[in-house]
Amino acid sequence: MFTSRLSLFLLFLLLPLRTLWADTLPMPEGQVILKMSGAISHTNVADEAHFDHAMLAALGMHEVETHTPWTEGESRFAGPLGRDLLDAVGAQGNLLKVKALNEFVADVPVEDLRNHDVILAVERDGERMPVRDFGPIFVLYPFDQNPKLLNETYRFRSVWQVKSIRVE
Repeated sequence: MFTSRLSLFLLFLLLPLRTLWADTLPMPEGQVILKMSGAISHTNVADEAHFDHAMLAALGMHEVETHTPWTEGESRFAGPLGRDLLDAVGAQGNLLKVKALNEFVADVPVEDLRNHDVILAVERDGERMPVRDFGPIFVLYPFDQNPKLLNETYRFRSVWQVKSIRVE
């Protein structure tokens, strides 16, 4: 009886530690290319989630072949689905403030990432995207797969040279 009470006591003592570990992301080993903050529950640097290329790729690379208003011809873009990134950080808000390297900020509804196969493209035609060519991250809607997205609203939300995302 004492052993079962001790086991139960240890279970309740260690349960919060298990939750703490589950809410912590691994540390980036390479150059940080994305910082997420705001209403997130899974972090790895203070109250933020920092990602390098390998961490984003580990979320699962999805490809979309599409034309964009900013590139010539069709390109093959690859990166994690936006909704997988939201799940990875435990996002709890309804709006994303997506900020580019040049300080441009676009408001992107979380429902866009939940309802469409929006990717955070980190590769184009099999190569990592450099800053001079929309990188390191490009919020990309599947324009060819859903032509209704090819309008001013969604073009404005397609931020390139992304450096941070705040969940509100």
